[in-house]
Amino acid sequence: MAYWLMKSEPDEVSIDDALAAPNQTVPWFGVRNYQARNFMRDGMQVGDGVLFYHSSCPEPGIAGLAEVASAAYPDDTQFDPNSHYYDAKSKREEPRWLMVDVKAVRKTRLLSLAQLRTIPELDDMVVLQKGSRLSITPVTPAQWKTLQALLK
Repeated sequence: MAYWLMKSEPDEVSIDDALAAPNQTVPWFGVRNYQARNFMRDGMQVGDGVLFYHSSCPEPGIAGLAEVASAAYPDDTQFDPNSHYYDAKSKREEPRWLMVDVKAVRKTRLLSLAQLRTIPELDDMVVLQKGSRLSITPVTPAQWKTLQALLK
């Protein structure tokens, strides 16, 4: 089993939105970074743990727990000219961008980015590294365990 931190802007999809969705599951669309796409394509497995992270908001941080609910599949927003995520160079027969479904498990107290920075066991967490902007990053088993204890 692997663990991931997945960022979502709460005005697009929040942990509350995910919990209210049918089967508490939402498609994780709009990823337009090759490394993040490759994490979905090559690394994620159904059942992997997810830290649901709210980003680009007044107080970014971990807002809930979730799990990967599907294998990677083509993100249809890349083909929609009316979508903010449209990619004119992507072709249906060779899609560039993928997504997975994510199932919300539970909302947690917000563990803010500022709070995460104060926890020595998380010093090497990718999201805390200077210049880290990826929307999907791996989380080590030790980091996951530390965070599970803090989010109870």
